[in-house]
Amino acid sequence: MDTFFMEKWNISYELFTYVVLPLLIFFARVCDVSLSTIRILFVMNGKRVIAPILGFFEALIWLLAIGQIINNVDNVWSYFAYALGFAAGTFVGMYIEERLAVGMVVLRLITKTIRKELIDFLHENNFRYSILDGKGKTGKVNVMFTVVKREKLDKLIAGINQYHPKAFYTVEGVRQVNELDQFAAPTNKGLAYKFKQLKRR
Repeated sequence: MDTFFMEKWNISYELFTYVVLPLLIFFARVCDVSLSTIRILFVMNGKRVIAPILGFFEALIWLLAIGQIINNVDNVWSYFAYALGFAAGTFVGMYIEERLAVGMVVLRLITKTIRKELIDFLHENNFRYSILDGKGKTGKVNVMFTVVKREKLDKLIAGINQYHPKAFYTVEGVRQVNELDQFAAPTNKGLAYKFKQLKRR
């Protein structure tokens, strides 16, 4: 590689060793760590075709990067570039993962009373939900479950913060969902019945 850059691009040995090579290692690590983060996301969501392809390119890029370090074992800047690339790749991978918003999540909300405004919000935005009776430290509580696509999670959380800001909720990943039933719009009759049951508690 050093011969290619020095002969084809007329780069000096010092410039290649202390600038070009560390930059190449840095960007290689950014790419392979980003791919690793995204690959894990697809594995968790059961994407059996995409995940192996990403794994192939991830391993290939990593071998190229580590090969250059072994060939230039006395170049300390390569080690710094390797570590910085790993850190930057983690950040980039997390950013891409957030933007892709692949998969499903389940949101679990726990509160003493579920407000009508929140129920109306769920109905208007076609969020399916189930409400169960529970018991907490201070007495009876309502536990609401809803499964949504990750791309719609921010909208759901915004609605909870607007209509039920003091409610406690958790969000967890879901590997598989029967989407045909999950995203069917709830009926007005079913909604009215559920809310009447809540008012009686």
